[in-house]
Amino acid sequence: MQPRPHPTDPEAPSARRRRLAASPPVLRGGFRPFFLAGALWAIVVLLLFLCALAGQIILPSRFDAVAWHRHEMLFGYIGAVIAGFLLTAIPNWTGRLPIAGAPLAALVGLWGAARAAVLFSAWVGAPLAILLDTGFLLVLAACCGREVLIARNRNLPVILLVIMFALADGLDHAEALGAPLPAGLGNRLAIALVTMMLGMIGGRIIPSFTRNWLARQPRPGTLPGQPTRFDRIVLLLSAAALLAWTAAPLAAATGWWLVLAGAGQLLRLSRWQGYRTLADPLVAILHLAYLWIPIGLLLMGAAILTDRVMPSAALHALTAGAMASMTLAVMTRATRGHTGRPLLADATTRMVYALVLLAGILRVAAPLLPLPTMAVMQLAALAWCGAFGLFLLHDGPMLCRPRADGQP
Repeated sequence: MQPRPHPTDPEAPSARRRRLAASPPVLRGGFRPFFLAGALWAIVVLLLFLCALAGQIILPSRFDAVAWHRHEMLFGYIGAVIAGFLLTAIPNWTGRLPIAGAPLAALVGLWGAARAAVLFSAWVGAPLAILLDTGFLLVLAACCGREVLIARNRNLPVILLVIMFALADGLDHAEALGAPLPAGLGNRLAIALVTMMLGMIGGRIIPSFTRNWLARQPRPGTLPGQPTRFDRIVLLLSAAALLAWTAAPLAAATGWWLVLAGAGQLLRLSRWQGYRTLADPLVAILHLAYLWIPIGLLLMGAAILTDRVMPSAALHALTAGAMASMTLAVMTRATRGHTGRPLLADATTRMVYALVLLAGILRVAAPLLPLPTMAVMQLAALAWCGAFGLFLLHDGPMLCRPRADGQP
């Protein structure tokens, strides 16, 4: 279903409609180029990192290999998915036609230029890399903020999170340049912000999609309700815990806050009745992906309070677990829904889900398994590349072709 033009937007019924109709299919919605570019970059970053780790190449970046891998998975891959999601969701939120054509191509080009500048920052210089990298996020926030403000929509806090994400990006660059900042501050702030985005958006779409699917079943039973005060309390608790972790990642009090937030998120997830959706992988994967958030928070708390959990394993529960699986879940569903195709997960899509979940499990469990840690990490990398590679091969053509229902 296409959004209706907003009555106060003089551009929507004229210039935007013409631009949308004249654009190639891949530029008719933000999800199309950004999901394609993001998935491809997720593979490229991991392969380059593994080659650098093995000593086969030296990355021409001012970041060391580990820091570059961490930076690009967050601000490169996740940045692309955030852009694709927001540029697709905002028209539904506001009733305005989507940004398409040349303006969308320019935004994608800015993202690509930022990726190249960060990778080759040892050659082109840090100032250009910082300008393009943070500039992309700020331009994205400005574009999305304009749409939300004109429509007087209530989703402005999401735009503020993008601006804070740009701040985290700048802090990460500053640390790489030797600024006297707490180690990993920008990285932790970015992870905290993305986790909160997943909590906020997941809290809207997961119970809603679950309720819609259950309502179509012969015996729907009790359906998940709209977010309540309990959900707001859990989100506030999670924000407080992640803020404490960003500022004081080793404090015992931070550990207890994280454990409490993880328990709250687990209870929140249980209220959405995910166990009843196993017959529909497109819905079930959202619940399984969100499960990584309480797991990650609990493991992060345990890593602070005990020496039995490795901090890197806990951190990867949120990154390789929650962020990777949730983004792929949203990308596969949005690709079908916004290209006029049935909301059904075929065998290939189910394999994408299985591989991304396996990659997260292997990466988190690598230090615990009775196998060489590096070998397990390589298996996790293989599963990761398999998940994103299958997404590109299977969903890529849908993103590049016109809608199946004939709409623009």
